[in-house]
Formats: sequence, C-alpha cells, structure tokens
Amino acid sequence: MPVLAARLYGKGGNVIGVQLDNEIGMLSWVSNSPDLTEHVLEDFAGWLQRKYDAGTLGRRYPFKLDRKEEREQAVRSPREEYAAALLHDLGYYMRHRFAKYVAELRKYAEQSGVTGIPFLVNIHGTGNGRGKTYPIGISQLYESYTQAPGYLSGSDIYFGDLNMDTFQDLYLINGFMDAVHLPDQPLASLEFNCGDGNFGETYGSRYDPSAVDFKTRMCIAQGNRLLNFYLFSGGYNYRMDQKLGDGNDRIAFTGERHGFAAPVGPDGDLNYTYPRMARVNKTVMAVADKLAVMDEERDAVAYGFIPDYYMTEYKYPHSTVMKDIVTNLEANRNAGAWDIMARAMLLAGYRFGSVDVQNKPIDPQQTPVIALPSARYMHAHIQRKLVAYMEAGGGLLLYGEVPLYDMEGAPCTILADAFGVKPTRTLRDGGHYYLSLCAEGWAAPRPEIRAYYAQTFDHGKTQPLLRVYDTREVCAFEAAVGDGKAIVIASAYRCDIPLFRTALERLGAKAELQHDCRDHGIFMTSTATEDGERFLHLLNLDGFDKEIRLYDRGAPLLEGRPFVLSSKDGVMLPLDITYHGVKIVYSTAEIAQVSEDELAFRLTQAEDVIALETDRRIAASDAYSVRQDGSTVYIISKKHAKVDDRLVIRFAS
Repeated sequence: MPVLAARLYGKGGNVIGVQLDNEIGMLSWVSNSPDLTEHVLEDFAGWLQRKYDAGTLGRRYPFKLDRKEEREQAVRSPREEYAAALLHDLGYYMRHRFAKYVAELRKYAEQSGVTGIPFLVNIHGTGNGRGKTYPIGISQLYESYTQAPGYLSGSDIYFGDLNMDTFQDLYLINGFMDAVHLPDQPLASLEFNCGDGNFGETYGSRYDPSAVDFKTRMCIAQGNRLLNFYLFSGGYNYRMDQKLGDGNDRIAFTGERHGFAAPVGPDGDLNYTYPRMARVNKTVMAVADKLAVMDEERDAVAYGFIPDYYMTEYKYPHSTVMKDIVTNLEANRNAGAWDIMARAMLLAGYRFGSVDVQNKPIDPQQTPVIALPSARYMHAHIQRKLVAYMEAGGGLLLYGEVPLYDMEGAPCTILADAFGVKPTRTLRDGGHYYLSLCAEGWAAPRPEIRAYYAQTFDHGKTQPLLRVYDTREVCAFEAAVGDGKAIVIASAYRCDIPLFRTALERLGAKAELQHDCRDHGIFMTSTATEDGERFLHLLNLDGFDKEIRLYDRGAPLLEGRPFVLSSKDGVMLPLDITYHGVKIVYSTAEIAQVSEDELAFRLTQAEDVIALETDRRIAASDAYSVRQDGSTVYIISKKHAKVDDRLVIRFAS
C-alpha cells in the first residue's frame, strides 16, 4: 500500500483506483460451499439475534443458537421446516459479511495513505459465453460498494462474441449494475476480456474480430466511464529461485507463458483481434470529451431487477424446499425473460435502463412502465409496491409466472388479487403432449404456437390474450389496476417483436428510435449531452449488410438518406456535435480524429455525406466535393468506404 500511496493520481502518480480484492464470494458460490466455519457460524448467530426478536427467531429456527454443537449441526445440515428461512438469512448475512470485509480492507488501505481515489469492487458472474448468472455477483456484492461513498463497482465480462444470442445479456447486466448504484457511481468494467478466446491453445472458441468492438461500443453507449482490458498482453512466467515442487516451479500454473489469447501475445505479436480493437479505442478517445458527459437517452420503460431473485448461491443439496425455490427462480429470472422479452424490446428499438424494484422507490412519474421477469415466489413487500405503482398509474409488463408465494414459500397472492385472477395450474410440454397457445383480443390474429410451459388462470374480468389450445385456459391477459394496468404473459411465448411492442405501447411506452430493416439483428441506442449534442450508436449483429432508414420520434434522421450498416460493423454517428466552431449536423461517417484545423472520419458508405454548419472555410480536396444549401454545407466523399475508409476535412486558417 505505501508503494501505491506514493503513486496516486493527484499526488504526482498515475494510479487512478485500487481494487481491494478480486471476485469476493465467487469461489463459495461456484462450489456451492458457503463458509460455515465455527467462527463464521458464531458471527451468523449474533447477526440473527440482532436482526430478529427472540420470539420470531424461535419460530424461524427451532434449535438453540447459543449452543455451539447444535448450531453447527442445524445450519450445516438444515431440516426442511426451516430450510427456506435459512436460504435467505444466510444470503443476507453473507452480503453483510462481505460488506464488512470490504470496509475493513478499505480501512487498511487508507491507514497506509491510499486516499482520494475510488476503491474498486470487481463483480463476477459471466460464464459459458452468457451473462445470465452475472447478477448473482451483483446480489452478493451490491451492499459492499453502496455502503459508503468512494467505492466503484466494475463488471467481469467474458461473453466471447456479442451476437444475436448474447447482446441483450450485456445490455441487461449494465442496467442491473446501474440500478443498484449510488448516484455518483458510474458504470465501469474492471475485467473486460479482450482476447481471441484461444485460452487452451487449441484454436477453438475463436472470437469474431467484432467482439471487443461491439462490447466496447455498447458499454460506452450505456455510460461506462472506465474499461479495463484484460488480458491485454501476455508474458512469461519465470521459475522461482527456490524450487516449489509443484510440477513446474513457476510463479503461475499456466506454464511457461501466459496470455497467449491476448491481443498482444507473450512475444509481442499482435493477433487478428488487435486492429479492430485499436480502431474502436481510437474512435472512442477521439470524442471522449463528449462521451464523458453524455447519458443514454431512454424510452418510458425500465427493466425490473429483484436482487433476491439471484440470491441462490448456496443450496443445501438434500433440501427439497430449497431446490423448489431455487429451481423456479432460475427458470423465471432470465431464460425466456432475457431471450424473449428483453431481446424483443431491444430489437423493437427500445432504449431502457433498469430499476431496483426491491430496494428503491418506483414512481410512475419517473418510470411510466416496468418490464418485469416474475417467478412463482416474490416478496410480499415487492408485490404490494407493484400494486401501489399500478394504482398510481404505472404500467407493468410481467413475464413468467404470477407469484403464488413469498420468497420463503408462504402463500402470498397480493399481485394476483390485484389483477383479479386466480391461478389454477401449470401446464408443461411433454413427450406426447404438445402444449400450444392461441391468441385472442388485441393479440389476435396470430398463428397458434408451441410453448414449453403455461401458467393458467381463472381470469375474472381481465381481457384474455393467450389461451391453451385444447383446454381454452387463459395464460396471458390484460388487467386494469387502479389508474394503471398490467399485461401478463405467463407462458414461454416466442420472441414476437410486434406483440411486445404493442404491449408496451398499450402500457404507455413507445420506442422513439426506429429503423425499417425487416431482418432485424440491429442494436441501436443514442446518447446526449445536456446541450443536445448526440451520438447514434448502431451495431449490425449479423454477417450481412443491411440497408436501413432511421427515424427519431417519427421524423427521418440523416434527412431520410438510406444507410448501409455493414456486416458485423458498429458505428457511432454524430448528431449536432460541435468542435472548434464546426457543427456536425449529421454524418454517415464516424468521427475518427479531431484537431483545431482538421476533422478526420471513418467512412462507412459507398458515398458518405457529412452535413456541417460553420463559418469557417473548407479547404478543397480531391477526396470530397462541397455543396452549400442555405446554412448547411454538405461534404460528399468521393471514396468508397470498402476501398479507403479515411477522409480528412481541412479548414483554411
């Protein structure tokens, strides 16, 4: 710590943050082995006694907490009668314990002179090329980095390619992190994997060159202010002077080299991912001053986040109660909700953040519509909060199951009662039962489709939207609740983009940014400063070119010009961006470099158009023509982007 303290930013050095520990809680989660040592269980007992009064504690845990041997046996091998209570109390205690640990590490650092910089907490959880388990890390650690000012959390991104399978994963986890942050905590990524995927030197799992480019662009568009590329360069592991007797005597277990999948290999060789990575970094840094003060523009919808839905890291293997709760949460917290609802929302053009419906207020004036994955289990206080939100005029798009129980398995139908429905049963696809759904009401006409599950209802006075084909039972409906309404899809419906768009519009949220490409596969969002300077962020997630027209609030962008978004390419198009007395009204090319006398662009089209407003004289060039129309000057490139994609506009002094 004294070495770091002498080299901090603001004290003559360049250390801008200190990570206190790495992936706290990850090992116990992935091994399903909570720390249940004697010391920890004694502390856990004290925590329980502070949290609950004696009567409540006696009802929750029918054993003597102050008797060491009885306590250890009861917690390490819980009985079914209190397994659900232990599942949650142990999770809450571990959040508390991790927060205390982080605070203690910070105290040591500050005592050593490390002050005035953020203390970093790395959140773990991505795996198998997806982000669906990442919120487990948020659940474990959010109390650690929100307990006081001065902390900064960061993501751990190991997605491989960002494509049609995974793009919603990164968008959602950035939103979930933001939902639990304090107001002064920006998004960051502390372990942003940037290699080619060849971790085992088998030339398997190779990533597309677009991988780092796309992930960087999406993170920047969503407000990430720090990206720490890992592992950027490889190296050699020297042998220790004193033999360790561990098989290779080296400082690491990866062999003679490490980081052979990195953009810069152990020998300094640049792999095929490096040029695209360098290009996006230069693009971002060229306009870093603008991006640093921009926020993502959002439509009138947020994605609901319930941290306790991801508090599933510890499961006693012999408990049926724990298994039932965790299995249902895992089935509903992402799965179809991510791959169907969230993906449909993004492909429909919706730009949305996330809201922590468990711990923070939800106000229909601030968040008119919430899209929420829902399981069979949900806290009573969350159900009441959602009912109050709808009664005050909020719109709720609920996907999954209408809750029947609270998080510990006690009957709790507050939401169902507010909807005016009675859940009847759950149907599942089987070897000889082909569960099929038919649309009606405003959802019709639609083809009958197959589904793997459906929760059915006595739907009361609600408007049915989906029925099970052979039984005519309702599994989706629209319900009025006070001054608001809910649309509930309690089945594994397909990624029907028009259906989800219509549902959100009926609830009061319209996607203001649109394109006309029928093939979809385009991620788009926009960022803006308080002064109205904007960037339009576009990713073509597919391997073929797409010609599109873009619209914002119904008005054509780029003056209605068709725009070709090349295969596996991303662009950041300026809208009303000003540099050195030159306003870029719009451009089909993205800014690559800025100086007082030059603007350099990366071309993207067969004929790019850059519309400027300026009193400065534009120098003539063989690379472009200049046309004046009123106050707007049009620069028309004479280069085809696929032949030469760099264009420099010079201004005469």
